[in-house]
Amino acid sequence: MKRARLGSLDVTSIGLGSAPLGGLFSPVSDADAEATVARAWSAGIRFFDTAPLYGFGLAERRLGAFLRQQQRESYAISTKVGRLLRAPDSGAAEDEHYKGTSRERPVFDFSYDGVMRSVEESLARLGLDRVDVLLAHDPDDHYDDAVSGAFRALQRLRSDGTVKAIGAGMNQSEMPVRFAETVPVDCFLLAGRYTLLDQGALDALFPVCKTKNIGILLGGIYNSGILANPQTGAKFNYQDADAALVARALALDELCRKHGTELKAAALQFCMAHPAVTVAVMGARNAGEVADNIAMSESAGVVLAGAACAKSRRCAGAAAGWCVDHDHRRASAFLGSRTRRLSLDERARARADPPRFRPRGSRAAVEGERHRREHRRAVPLRAGGDR
Repeated sequence: MKRARLGSLDVTSIGLGSAPLGGLFSPVSDADAEATVARAWSAGIRFFDTAPLYGFGLAERRLGAFLRQQQRESYAISTKVGRLLRAPDSGAAEDEHYKGTSRERPVFDFSYDGVMRSVEESLARLGLDRVDVLLAHDPDDHYDDAVSGAFRALQRLRSDGTVKAIGAGMNQSEMPVRFAETVPVDCFLLAGRYTLLDQGALDALFPVCKTKNIGILLGGIYNSGILANPQTGAKFNYQDADAALVARALALDELCRKHGTELKAAALQFCMAHPAVTVAVMGARNAGEVADNIAMSESAGVVLAGAACAKSRRCAGAAAGWCVDHDHRRASAFLGSRTRRLSLDERARARADPPRFRPRGSRAAVEGERHRREHRRAVPLRAGGDR
């Protein structure tokens, strides 16, 4: 498996996310959880992400049960701070997202002392003496506390060698930009904000991360499932997707089928192709899903750069799989095991002589492919989190 650098860490370009092992949306048995982690390990995955939130400690315990049997220097693990797990005074109702959990429930605490307690409690659940990466988890409504408390604690833990990298894990791209400009972070775990359906991170976050050499651990690549199985009732951002989103995902699925590939392969390889992405963090609830994720990462297929362009509904590249004006060349477009990139001269020529087709549906995509064959030479590109 390809490797990448995350600060001083050497990590695999695919990681295992453990939210499903905490019973996200439906319970997972101990046996399935163990088989999931074991299958990831046998596939060569050596980066693992977890958090107290995932199953309210269950994911950390399950992941730790496997990893503490392995040689400690052979893998890297990240967990998160900002939530302490505490048992409520009264009985706890079943959580909206996590099923089959204990009575404990998360309580936000981004204070300095809260972070130190969170780390100690995570290590106890994991059964490990250290973690490699610590991330402030979902500080959306706690920016000031995170800067004055959590990140002060994280910087101390990094400076004394307790951890090797620090950052934040969020479902938005705007606040990480603020953190990148004010806090010396090493990485961000970004969930769902760079996918075939949502490229919110493309304009601001990715450029600043490239400039400052900040790694991107990319999660939510299937946007909670809609890009894995687009249908009515599919999840987007942990909620039921509305009809418009389902329609967009189904259109992408149809376009992928016309090019002889699967939507999951396109979704994953689209994300891995961007040079700002260090690790693609893929969740799985059983060994079969791990194997499928690995297969999708290696599958020959067409990845449609700009296939869901949020810039303009009239963007020709959105339909054709490339976009000069909106700089989607960075995500590239795979055809088999090859890809096409625009040089500066080619971009200038393309602007002067744009593709002569209407940006509508699959016909535009076919015409766009013909245009690329005529105007650009295919060159190999190594996919993955190469920074």
